Amino acid sequence: MIKWIKKLFSSTPKEENIEDNMKKYLIVGLGNIGAEYVNTRHNIGFKVLDFLAKKEGLSFETVKLGSLAEYKFKGRAFFLLKPNTYMNLSGKAVKYWMDKENIPLENILVITDDLNLSFGTIRIKPKGSDGGHNGLKNINLVLNTQNYTRYRFGISDQFKKGQQVDYVLGEWTAEEEAKLPERLETSAEIIRTFGTAGLENTMTTFNGK
Repeated sequence: MIKWIKKLFSSTPKEENIEDNMKKYLIVGLGNIGAEYVNTRHNIGFKVLDFLAKKEGLSFETVKLGSLAEYKFKGRAFFLLKPNTYMNLSGKAVKYWMDKENIPLENILVITDDLNLSFGTIRIKPKGSDGGHNGLKNINLVLNTQNYTRYRFGISDQFKKGQQVDYVLGEWTAEEEAKLPERLETSAEIIRTFGTAGLENTMTTFNGK
């Protein structure tokens, strides 16, 4: 009788799977593959994930549609994904790994550069338009929704008319380089907070910082 009662009130395998999936997070850093892009403004998403991986002693593995590292922290599993599809096809990699690991939409965080924010400014939002960003545009198209969390990292808009592409694909200035380590440290904390404290707390703590 006691065993039967315990069985009645215990979690079913399906419930346990749902709970496990809620502890999985897909953290997508947007960027372009290739040595010529490594230190460019457009690759800030890759740079954030590389920083976190190095700090935690993680290695990226070449996988389908990208490079992937798994980061375990406080009972959560963070899948750090750098798509190798080039920026304008990022959605394909996001959808594949979201489905493969059965990660819910609310547990996705996409890290991207933003021309409309001053250098290093942080803006975390639960949804929104692509803002002219080709990576976000493709993710919106493939996922058929804008309702996923994005972390926009400000790169400012200090370029002359007609030079936007050169600026975005250009390298950081010496002044920006000097300030990046602190911003990358904060970015790593944003990822951890997103998974452990939730979106609302993450926005309250970091937006505008």
